Amino acid sequence: MNRLAGVTSPYLLQHADNPVDWWPWTPEAFEEARRRDVPVLLSVGYSACHWCHVMAHESFEDETTAAYLNEHFVSVKVDREERPDVDAVYMEAVQAATGQGGWPMTVFLTPEAEPFYFGTYFPPAPRHGMPGFRQILEGVHGAWTERREEVAEVAEKIARDLAGREMSFGDDQVPGEEELAGALLGLTREYDASRGGFGGAPKFPPSMVVEFLLRHHARTGSEGALQMARDTCERMARGGIYDQLGGGFARYSVDREWVVPHFEKMLYDNALLCRVYAHLWRATGSELARRIALETADFMVRELRTAEGGFASALDADSDDGSGRHVEGAYYVWTPEQLREVLGDDAELAAEYFGVTAEGTFEEGSSVLQLPQQEGVFDGEKVAGMRRLLLAARSDRPAPGRDDKVVAAWNGLAVAALAETGAYFDRPDLVDAAIGAADLLVRLHMDDRARLARTSRDGRAGANAGVLEDYADVAEGFLALASVTGEGVWLEFAGFLLDHVLAQFTDPESGGLYDTAADAEQLIRRPQDPTDNATPSGWSAAAGALLSYAAHTGSEPHRAAAERALGVVKALGPRAPRFVGWGLAVAEALLDGPREVAVVGPAGDAMTRALHRTALLGTAPGAVVAVGAAGSDELPLLADRPLVDGEPAAYVCRNFTCDAPTTDPDRLRTALSG
Repeated sequence: MNRLAGVTSPYLLQHADNPVDWWPWTPEAFEEARRRDVPVLLSVGYSACHWCHVMAHESFEDETTAAYLNEHFVSVKVDREERPDVDAVYMEAVQAATGQGGWPMTVFLTPEAEPFYFGTYFPPAPRHGMPGFRQILEGVHGAWTERREEVAEVAEKIARDLAGREMSFGDDQVPGEEELAGALLGLTREYDASRGGFGGAPKFPPSMVVEFLLRHHARTGSEGALQMARDTCERMARGGIYDQLGGGFARYSVDREWVVPHFEKMLYDNALLCRVYAHLWRATGSELARRIALETADFMVRELRTAEGGFASALDADSDDGSGRHVEGAYYVWTPEQLREVLGDDAELAAEYFGVTAEGTFEEGSSVLQLPQQEGVFDGEKVAGMRRLLLAARSDRPAPGRDDKVVAAWNGLAVAALAETGAYFDRPDLVDAAIGAADLLVRLHMDDRARLARTSRDGRAGANAGVLEDYADVAEGFLALASVTGEGVWLEFAGFLLDHVLAQFTDPESGGLYDTAADAEQLIRRPQDPTDNATPSGWSAAAGALLSYAAHTGSEPHRAAAERALGVVKALGPRAPRFVGWGLAVAEALLDGPREVAVVGPAGDAMTRALHRTALLGTAPGAVVAVGAAGSDELPLLADRPLVDGEPAAYVCRNFTCDAPTTDPDRLRTALSG
């Protein structure tokens, strides 16, 4: 029986034809393990995961290994992107037991879902000090059949320890000047001054930290904060982590110099980085930042938008290299000979411009395209022509696979990025793309009680409930749309989602937040993590959306909830700033107000548009913007805000207490610049 055939996860569908008798994560799988009195093999991964594909090919497609698994285990396959709660609970156990984590995650459980043996990738046979997967299976089977009491004791202890890790995070007070200055000092100590970014290899794009640095500069004038943000963004944009032909960022760099990426492209990285580069341009006017923001937005729309209007999760790192081999990076890398085949006499110039060498910067003499030289020394039209020819030639290569499930949280991030980028650079097509994705989230992911489905695919909502980051990031996207479009319906939808956060995800005693709803499936531990990882934690994302919603509406319960959630930033910001970057950015908004900007005037009026654009381009941290006709009741910030001498006007307020209105965009710009 093929139990994976009807699922919405592309990752699970990749395993549907394995000889392993896979089950999805369901109560029935654990009932089957109890009936047969066998342990459960839990294998967790995701579609764009390189080593997940390797282990699948080596072990799960092997008939002998599959037969052993089918006889002695119930095998459960989980897509971590569809079930981040399952992933979080068992990854915590893996990291506690082994000191490290990663995917594929391989965990052996009792039929009561209690873990007792852990690992990540296992080779098919012993290699480099790692035991072979078949050895592991035989050892676990032997322990289960011959030393059951010992296994049960270990499993019970681990489950008890995990359940006992529930703790109170944070402080009763919000972070202030001292904590944010301490966070900046901590980042300065970890900053790589010669290469940009923080720490050593592997290097991940620090999008949330950069957002904090930009907001801190806007509020305090700190040139050091701006320099770290600007230099990091430039080094990434000129490195191999950025796709120099098609736009968009890879997941991370395997080296400190940003040269060789892990080539998978994730929607969440590109949404976050698109917004960061747009905000960097807003702060500095950098032409490089403008180009990268727009190219990244165009990449998302061109390569990740689905037929239904949402955005797919990822592009794989691997693709066919033209000889039938599935090779990481094959779609993106070039040799000097390949350049000559496409460009002829211009190949030497292209090699110099893109850093392609005879020795190669990657594998087998191939190079990842970079911009090691200053662009101004090259002829712009010549470079643009070479880029077009190379991109066209690359499009003839076998393309990486696409994980086309739509994840609510990541689409919320994309909505915010595309709405703002479209507004900043007069690209209504990007705003339309944001509206299309937001419409899909409302139509397909939200039910009539404003509960969210985590994923959808091909126009069909998945069965898994949304987690905290889904509610928070989708609300963030809707709030950005409300500011850009002036349509109150997006503020209303954000309110529905955030009311659900208050009712279902909040600990009323501590003010902390859980990653799963109170009425969600109960695992051996209710996950709760305030630290940012590849995306803002649900905790910090909720704090940001709650604060913005309160600024739009004056709702004291939403602001109070945001302040309680930010207590964790007071505790962690000075000690671990890299892991609470979004929380620090939200704290900057709180210290600044955040400012509320109401622009009143007739729709389509040139001065209304000028004031609205100026308001959106203001750098005041976390400022919210409402635009509409005077006297409109569609957005609360517009209430009782009249025209000034019959002219469109802008009101800048904090806590709904406003400065004198202005009809002058230059005066508004000054009011929002510090």
